[in-house]
Amino acid sequence: MRTPRLAAAAAAALATVLAAGCSTSTGAAPEPDAAAAQSSAPAGPVTLTYWTWAPNMDKVVEVWNEAHPDVQVTVSKQAGGDDAAAKYLTAAKAGNPPDLVQAEYQMLPSFVAADAVADLAAEAAQAKAAFSEGTWGQVTLGTDGVYAIPQDSGPMMLYYRQDLFEKYGIEVPKTWDEYAEAARAVRKKDPKVFLGTFSSKDPGSFAGLAQQAGAQWWSISGDAWKVAVDDAATVKVADYWGGLVKEGVIDDQPYFTPEWNKALNDGTLLTWPSAVWGPGVLASNAPKGKGKWAIAPLPQWSAGENVSGFWGGSSTAVSATTPHKAAAVRFATWLNTDPQALDLLIKEAAVYPAATKGGELLTEAPEYFAGQADFWQQAAAISATARGFTFGPNVNVTYDAFKNAFDKAVQEKSAFSGAVRQMQDATVADMQKSGFQLAQ
Repeated sequence: MRTPRLAAAAAAALATVLAAGCSTSTGAAPEPDAAAAQSSAPAGPVTLTYWTWAPNMDKVVEVWNEAHPDVQVTVSKQAGGDDAAAKYLTAAKAGNPPDLVQAEYQMLPSFVAADAVADLAAEAAQAKAAFSEGTWGQVTLGTDGVYAIPQDSGPMMLYYRQDLFEKYGIEVPKTWDEYAEAARAVRKKDPKVFLGTFSSKDPGSFAGLAQQAGAQWWSISGDAWKVAVDDAATVKVADYWGGLVKEGVIDDQPYFTPEWNKALNDGTLLTWPSAVWGPGVLASNAPKGKGKWAIAPLPQWSAGENVSGFWGGSSTAVSATTPHKAAAVRFATWLNTDPQALDLLIKEAAVYPAATKGGELLTEAPEYFAGQADFWQQAAAISATARGFTFGPNVNVTYDAFKNAFDKAVQEKSAFSGAVRQMQDATVADMQKSGFQLAQ
């Protein structure tokens, strides 16, 4: 299958959009055979450049370099987010990209559409077994294209104030219906307290919740893209939260604001559906809650289900034009599957490794969750249930449309499903303008 690509003009337009807009199997996969990896490489040591924003990655790479004199990697520290994506696309268009780049999952299709990253399906096939199906799906496009090795992931779970649940006599909700009932009960017992809040500023969170419900925003049919941001699963999630906000039993305070921090800290906000990286946020923003928060699986849409979604995470991609593809894949595989490398990613780069084996290396609970000794064991179990979806080549447009449409819906207390349809319309219009072929 040929993955849909951008024409040269469309690729330039995509880079402009990004610049303007500026996360089951055990066991690590073995390294690709060294002799095979070097068969097409020139004689002498190979030098690779790796763009990454993860902290202390130079310390991780140093271990690789000491053990692999034939393939030496140089780390170039970058800023994260949209700026990093735009810079990489610019470098790829100019013909001087790095050999490897840390790429957020939602940005990979943009890189693929611009012919900026290599298809690793053949070289990375043996790495697949090191990751859950949902995680591997985030680097897969179409039926047979693999465009990166997963590095870190953000499986979602429910963070909740265990002490205040006991105070208000609330059970940890196992379904979203139970969550809604708990939200109503809390408001009746204390009008100053909310069970949770809906954030109109965080499309990544909404995307993860939609994934849990079974949404598929983008897919590929032959050489064409199919866009379904307004599919039934997403509309269901939107109308659920919109109904609670309109009813007044869920707050509409965006995440990561001073007001949100205060509510977390003083106990007037009792839950946060978030990702595995949540402990660091809570420790910084709600220090008074230390030892009082706990985690549980996300509430389910149907009793007896056990699924989650992803919020955040990144991968290691290989430039489409690198003359050292085999060596680059060899390093990327080691970095993200080798037990020693995974341990270094945890200790030095402070990431939650995407590989199943990485979760098993985390044994001591975060200090903030010292009262929940099995924190990482629960997180690993939840991670295995997370399902993602294929992101599209203009995700920034979709995310911007989310913020604009949901901001307005929150202010007007209008149906959130209408905001989802605005996301769909904006996404389709931008893809048509940029020259993508769309399936009917």
